[in-house]
Amino acid sequence: MAEENKYPVEVDLSSCEKEPIHIIGTTQSHGLLIASCIKTGKITQVGENAGHIIGIASEELLKLNISEILSSEVIKNVNDSLLKDERLEVEESLVNGKNFIIIPHLSGDSLILDIEPTHEKKDNFDFQKELSGLLNTLSASENPQELCQDAANLTRQIFEYDRVMVYKFDDEWNGKVIAEAKNDDLEAFLGLQYPASDIPKQARQLFFKNRVRIITDVNYAPVKIIPQISPIGGEPLDISKSKLRGVSPIHIEYLQNMGIGASMTAALISNGKLWGLLACHHRKAKFVSYYERQTCEFLIQIFSNELSLKNSNIFLSKIGEVEKVAGQLMDQVLKQDSIKKGLATNDLKLTDLIESSGAAIVIDGKIKLVGKTPSKKEIKTLIKKFLSKQQDNIFYTKNLLSLYPEAKDYKSTGSGILSSRLGNDSMNYLIWFRPEVIQQIDWGGDPNNKAFYDSQKERLTPRKSFEKWTEDLSGVATFWKDYELSGARKLSKNVNYVILDNQKRNIDNLNEKLVIAHKELELFSQGLSHDLKAPLRGVDGYAHILKEDHFSSLNKEGRMAVDTILSSVQEMQDLIDNILSFAGVSNENLSKQVVSTDTMVSDILKSFNIKSNFSNTSVSIDESLPKMLGDRRMLGQVWSNLIANALKYSERSSSPAIEIGYNLKENITVYHIKDNGIGFDPKYKEEIFNLFSRHSGDNYQGTGIGLAIVKKIIEKHNGKIWAESEPGKGSAFYFHV
Repeated sequence: MAEENKYPVEVDLSSCEKEPIHIIGTTQSHGLLIASCIKTGKITQVGENAGHIIGIASEELLKLNISEILSSEVIKNVNDSLLKDERLEVEESLVNGKNFIIIPHLSGDSLILDIEPTHEKKDNFDFQKELSGLLNTLSASENPQELCQDAANLTRQIFEYDRVMVYKFDDEWNGKVIAEAKNDDLEAFLGLQYPASDIPKQARQLFFKNRVRIITDVNYAPVKIIPQISPIGGEPLDISKSKLRGVSPIHIEYLQNMGIGASMTAALISNGKLWGLLACHHRKAKFVSYYERQTCEFLIQIFSNELSLKNSNIFLSKIGEVEKVAGQLMDQVLKQDSIKKGLATNDLKLTDLIESSGAAIVIDGKIKLVGKTPSKKEIKTLIKKFLSKQQDNIFYTKNLLSLYPEAKDYKSTGSGILSSRLGNDSMNYLIWFRPEVIQQIDWGGDPNNKAFYDSQKERLTPRKSFEKWTEDLSGVATFWKDYELSGARKLSKNVNYVILDNQKRNIDNLNEKLVIAHKELELFSQGLSHDLKAPLRGVDGYAHILKEDHFSSLNKEGRMAVDTILSSVQEMQDLIDNILSFAGVSNENLSKQVVSTDTMVSDILKSFNIKSNFSNTSVSIDESLPKMLGDRRMLGQVWSNLIANALKYSERSSSPAIEIGYNLKENITVYHIKDNGIGFDPKYKEEIFNLFSRHSGDNYQGTGIGLAIVKKIIEKHNGKIWAESEPGKGSAFYFHV
């Protein structure tokens, strides 16, 4: 069991964030932790300092039930709260003849008690007066900065720490001291920044479980919890919520290096987010009782509420200003009927909405620049390589260079960007640019010296120097504020409406032109029928006169010429009829009804006079072809064209045969017409349905329009047609409507 008493991790040198401080296995020494089974009440784990705190040895406690050391009233209150699933209340109770504060909470299947000595309470009148003073002072603060300074002053006045700081996080979790109250002989930390690694992620998360955290003596000897592994769950005990939770040895050494003897840290939460910390430092050991810590919790709650209120008021005020400008910009856009002109060519420009040095308006990939910006070529590349790959329509950063290295060429104009993609189209953007701001940052020690590995201690050890370390920062712009992001969203939403309206107008114009084109096509079809067929009838009539009256007097070449004229006239008439038929399919409305497929196919075969015209061809038809729902005349054209093709292209086979049938595929009736004729190259299986497309050679007559008409009819019925074939192995056409 010796291994249980070891600190349970080997800390990763690359990051303090992997240190499991929630299962650290130790407590501070100013109180006693006892864990018991919720169901049975048996004590399962205790701190080794039990004998010192309550006068009962740890080994003896582990033999007892929790009811044997707490009063029956406390036990009853705890059990009632557990039954009602209510919050466990803090109690005062005699333990082994001495009075203690009992602070209970649950951790898995364990009931954990933090037992602390009682201290003298403040008089109720004095306490009420103190709380009223807190409320009045913080409520009277005029702005967030004054509020922070008032909070620091009040905290130092009440708790008498040597130094009290308000520490604010930035968007990368670096912290900056923005308010400070201290002893005159202490060096000022006001204005110094500290890297995010000083308060790693898992430590920040624990502040939501324990809003106020004290370290009574930085040089305390950690108190081990025995046994280390919980007999209930077989895992180290999670003491995230414990007021006595031990402190990371790395953090202890960090405080020792700063010359600190005790600390109290409180979470400042605004709008549900960890905004910063109220950090109190003392050069000597200092204990703050539970009731005093409650006063601190009350103080930070008032602070957080006031901070949220003041920030919200500032936000609402700024939002009002931004929305007013956005409205004026949209008035310009609507007045000039142009997004680019409305946002870029008036006294009020896109850059007036959000503080920026320049902006770009990108509509349909074309760019209009305002103010100082990267070049159009650089912006096009930025959109193509970076912005178009962002998931969210709104993207912003104060340090583009860190995400997009190519931005180094224009950091003087575009170190910070705020972009809004208009709709889901990567061709439309509004982009604001900010230049780099060369600035000096004062750090509390070199931020690059975050931690070192100490081979003797076999763990990380923090930096030892906290003297002011100044860094020159370049390539970074000022950050984008929440109300600026809201303004960008507001304007982009309105511009989107304009784009959609323009698109609707374009579609309406196209529809109008389409209607006109359809009417012109109808007139063209009528004219085609009249203007082309009239002279053809003349040619056909005179050719027949030659054939009937003068054919015998013509020589062989003359007779061939007359026959050629007559056959060409017939081909021309067929071509005109097919073109008119194709145009008719596009313009004609469907008149749907249930059609008997058997009857339709039978009538078509009769019209072809198979016995006389295709005497060698065998035709097989599936019995009871399913009925079809569609336009009877158009579906007749489909069957007629496909059957005619099958008969024509298979009649020269040694045993010509066609097959007409159907199959059910996923509850869809798919009809087929197969033949054993000449077939075609499968690479043309899509092309054969195009207008005037013919792949049967010169030995077969045709206009190349029939299959185009078939496809048009099928698509008009929301169906599909396709073909399978190989040269010399016949063809198979499949379709459904």
